[in-house]
Amino acid sequence: MKPTNPLKQMPSLRELDKQNKHIHLMLSLTMIVLSALGQTFVMQVFMDPCNLISGGFTGIALFMQKVLARIGIPFSTSVGILVLNVPAAIWAYKRISKRFVMLTAIQFTLVSLFLEIFTFTPLVEDKVLNILFGGIGWGFTIALALRAGGSTGGTDFIAQYVSTKLHKSIFEYVFYANCVMYVLYGFSFGWMAAGYSILFQFLSTKSISSLYQRYSQVTVQFTTTDPDQVADAFFTVCHHGMSIIDATGAYSGRRYYICQAVISSYELPDVIANVRRVDPTVIVNTLSTNSFYGSFYQQPIE
Repeated sequence: MKPTNPLKQMPSLRELDKQNKHIHLMLSLTMIVLSALGQTFVMQVFMDPCNLISGGFTGIALFMQKVLARIGIPFSTSVGILVLNVPAAIWAYKRISKRFVMLTAIQFTLVSLFLEIFTFTPLVEDKVLNILFGGIGWGFTIALALRAGGSTGGTDFIAQYVSTKLHKSIFEYVFYANCVMYVLYGFSFGWMAAGYSILFQFLSTKSISSLYQRYSQVTVQFTTTDPDQVADAFFTVCHHGMSIIDATGAYSGRRYYICQAVISSYELPDVIANVRRVDPTVIVNTLSTNSFYGSFYQQPIE
């Protein structure tokens, strides 16, 4: 019997890459489903008891539903979410990423569906607790969708498009734009409800900024005796420039090299892990980068 070559039985690099993409897609879809279910839960458990509206297109759909209900015209929030988001998805399809738009469309479609088939009852009656837990929970669901490679639709399309162009997050500016809607909401339903909604959105925005840091930048410094090995490991993970600086140890008098680069905080864990794999004795120092001027490679949204 002819012996088989074990190398031929191993999957090729292309097959492994396909498998990783399939696993990544399944994980992303799971996160999108959880995001949609979480938003449905927050809307029914925390927002409805306090007469709150969120920001973005979902907030506009809620606002429309409340205004039309006052004059006796039935309007479904679920339908409003779809009607407002579909044109935005079409606009973003060629401008951002097909995968991003697909995941986003699944997310806001599931929210519309879940609002019709699920009914969650409020947990507490206290407004402060509802706003606190609701705002943080709402931000978490949005960050979850963003980390999956999608979004919750609406203004997220615009925010991601502009953020990609500017290489910085603009979600705090989206909050300011939402405040205009809250002013109109205050005129219609009272300033107490509008104020609570602004506080809710503020907590949500802070949660997103804390959990989703795609556009934040850090300066990383590697102190090593083998800069070439560190640089090679660095470039296999990301596409940024690196400066190599000669240094001398003050105590030992030995010659060292400081390899310094500005990278995305998203890339930091992989970069450090890869460099330490080739140089276990490397000293790693990271610094927060508030502003960076010049050419900076931003990995495109898939």
